[in-house]
Amino acid sequence: MNKMDVIELQVVQNDDFKVEYSAIPAFALVDSHSTINSIQKQAQKGLEEVDSLLAICEQTVNELNTQITRLTNNADGLDYTIAVVSGIISGLIDSFFVGEFSFEKAQDIGKNKVDQFVIKTAQRKGYKGDDLYGAVKYLEEQYPIAADKVTSDFGGGRQHHLRDFSHHPTPVGLFFSLLTQFTKKVYGTDTAGLFKVVNIPESAMMLIGKNLPEKITFGVVNWFFHMVSDMAGSSSSIAEGKYGTGLPEPLVSFLKEVSALPIFRKSSSETGYKEFSVWISKLFNGTLLAKRDENGNIIKPIPFDLRTEIGVVKILEKQAVPVIINECVVRGFYFLRRLINEIKDKRVQSFADLGKINWKNTLPFKNRTIIRMLTISTGTFVAVDMADAAIRSAIKSGGLAPGFIANFVLHINIVGIGRLAVAVFSDVRMGIDSNNKRYELTRVQNQMALLGTAKVFYRQAKIQALIMRSAEIQEKNWLALEHNANKMIELQQQIQGTYKTLLLSYDENRKDLRNIGQMREQIEKNNPGLINDLLDLL
Repeated sequence: MNKMDVIELQVVQNDDFKVEYSAIPAFALVDSHSTINSIQKQAQKGLEEVDSLLAICEQTVNELNTQITRLTNNADGLDYTIAVVSGIISGLIDSFFVGEFSFEKAQDIGKNKVDQFVIKTAQRKGYKGDDLYGAVKYLEEQYPIAADKVTSDFGGGRQHHLRDFSHHPTPVGLFFSLLTQFTKKVYGTDTAGLFKVVNIPESAMMLIGKNLPEKITFGVVNWFFHMVSDMAGSSSSIAEGKYGTGLPEPLVSFLKEVSALPIFRKSSSETGYKEFSVWISKLFNGTLLAKRDENGNIIKPIPFDLRTEIGVVKILEKQAVPVIINECVVRGFYFLRRLINEIKDKRVQSFADLGKINWKNTLPFKNRTIIRMLTISTGTFVAVDMADAAIRSAIKSGGLAPGFIANFVLHINIVGIGRLAVAVFSDVRMGIDSNNKRYELTRVQNQMALLGTAKVFYRQAKIQALIMRSAEIQEKNWLALEHNANKMIELQQQIQGTYKTLLLSYDENRKDLRNIGQMREQIEKNNPGLINDLLDLL
């Protein structure tokens, strides 16, 4: 056997895993049975590794195909038509039944809700009356807090609910209330918006717990019910018939807390106050959202406190109604149409056949088709809503007057705008994910092609090892035949020698017999019958 070429196998590497192919000699000079076995084992091991990687790739391809199907928009003309019609109907419902957004209206709604809540809370804690003034006064007297004793240090009755952090109805406010119990200090900001710490006066030490249970009671229980009383304003302002300074809502509380951080350093060149802190104060006090006349003078301040936020939530709940209707119509149509298609495709004819239905294909969630339908329906809804807002604003302001933009904004359905933003974001994100999955699918398919090539190489190596084994066996058989032939020749030569020896012996025996014939008379005389016996024997 002559030494032949060697199979050259390359190394393929990617981000996920590395595939290495060993170089296996093809028809190399083989001197032993163990070498062929080694080649076979190496080729078999390579085949098993390639098969294992191919199985992983096939599973990945199946998963990617499933995800690509989910991320692919399969909506048709009927789906789009229903989406547009649903958006138009929802827009008309919003136009005729929702009305414009108003902070003043939100303030009134929130005030009524808060007043009722404060009265009911006071009654649960022992208050016998049913008026707001008495309820607030009762809670103030039953649940005082130490921070109220330093009101003047944080801007007085009008500002201390915002500047004193322990008056914030949030987890941060609770933290600072407890911190006051353990440090005997109150934390907040000064007029300029800088962080400020004030010591509790001796007259307020009775509101500082002497042990852990008392500190928890003053810092948590008293704080909570005092926050409830402050939601509706102080009892003195209620007695005077004023709106009263309520509590900052969670968002304003958070903004005020972060405004004290060093990163908000920009101050006004005229006042020296932090601009961000001033903006928050205007929002809370009501000058930012105030109702103004034609000259810009404040007619009625609208403070954005907890009461206003509650009212805003109620108005947004009303705005959410047509948005929810639109959502239900689109998703309901998607479900029913896909269910009908499944019933037709699976030939469902009885209740027992319902098990044949693939319910995943009917669910109106987490697929690109329903997201696209919602994007179109919500977009149509917003377009109808904006058209209605523009018409109503133009009528109210007398054309494109200075008040047109303000009226236009107040007529827009904020919930619908937010839902459209979510729908567009989801649609775009699914499109990006679909492209990424397709790229990943192509990459995995290329890997499978390379692994298929490697599998062919390993199979060739295994076949070549079998051929080498066969050649080795054939060579041994030829050697055995050659050996047997030589033995046959030797045997033939031995037979020929034996034959010659027999001929010589026969000739000698004939000569001896002739000699015996010449001596017959003498032998017969001495050994009667011997000659006859020899003749019979021969």
